[in-house]
Amino acid sequence: MNTEITIQDIEDEEYSVRYDAAIATVFFEGSLSLASLKDFVPISDLLEAALSNPAPRLILNLCQLEFLNSSGISVLSRFVIKARGQVDKILIVQGSEAIIWQKRSLRNLQRLMPAMELDWT
Repeated sequence: MNTEITIQDIEDEEYSVRYDAAIATVFFEGSLSLASLKDFVPISDLLEAALSNPAPRLILNLCQLEFLNSSGISVLSRFVIKARGQVDKILIVQGSEAIIWQKRSLRNLQRLMPAMELDWT
């Protein structure tokens, strides 16, 4: 019997982060502005669980993430640095060019991991 959890959600009034293992995608939505790095631990844990999925690629879908504060950007940066150490995993980040912070910050993530694919909507 397979007891693996295929969907994991973290929700609040202002944001949601959902991992769907069946399609190896983490969806971010809303406005994510937690007070400190410590508050991002559940999200970091979700990202690490997603990275450990045996699928050959992992997608971070940020298209519906309207705001991410500096602590959140730091969490994503640390995650990308960890992901670049997994040479057998393709990391794809999907963003929206209509959301100003994403244009700047997601390109900076790509500098941390040049092999990361950046897809714009």
